[in-house]
Amino acid sequence: MPITPEGHQLDSTDLKILAFLVKNARMPYLEISRECGISGAAIHQRVRKMENMGIITGSRLLVKPQALGLNVCAYIGVTLSSANEYNHVVGELKKLPEVVECHFITGVHALMLKIYCFDNEHLMKVLINTIQNIDGIKSTETWISLNQAFERQVWVKEYGDNSTPDKSKSKKKSGK
Repeated sequence: MPITPEGHQLDSTDLKILAFLVKNARMPYLEISRECGISGAAIHQRVRKMENMGIITGSRLLVKPQALGLNVCAYIGVTLSSANEYNHVVGELKKLPEVVECHFITGVHALMLKIYCFDNEHLMKVLINTIQNIDGIKSTETWISLNQAFERQVWVKEYGDNSTPDKSKSKKKSGK
């Protein structure tokens, strides 16, 4: 059974519960309990336990950015002037509502941002007037997303199956 980085062990029932909730966070606990063969109260207790352990960090409503007029999605590579600027720069980036993700990465840049803007002019203003003016940012490189092909939540492995979902599906289809 998987063990989290904090040393918590998940059993096959925990993984089943996670698999159902990843597919549909609104799935009623009673329905999950029927699928898992345990009581609704036991499902509730296990979900609470996984929340307390930090495995489940919440559920959220997803809003399509374009429905709000946010028609430009861009990724920005950020190079810092020095490594010790990281905390300051991240703190300043958190203040910008357009920045929806910030990752510390390997490679040429130190940070990778995902931002949403109304249009290219808005993007240009955010870059020139805010992001590039943050003390500690040396340079930026921007990529505009033309289309999001897909988005998904992380997958929960099948019990005892060490392959990825794609590999396990191709093995079943090919009869291997």
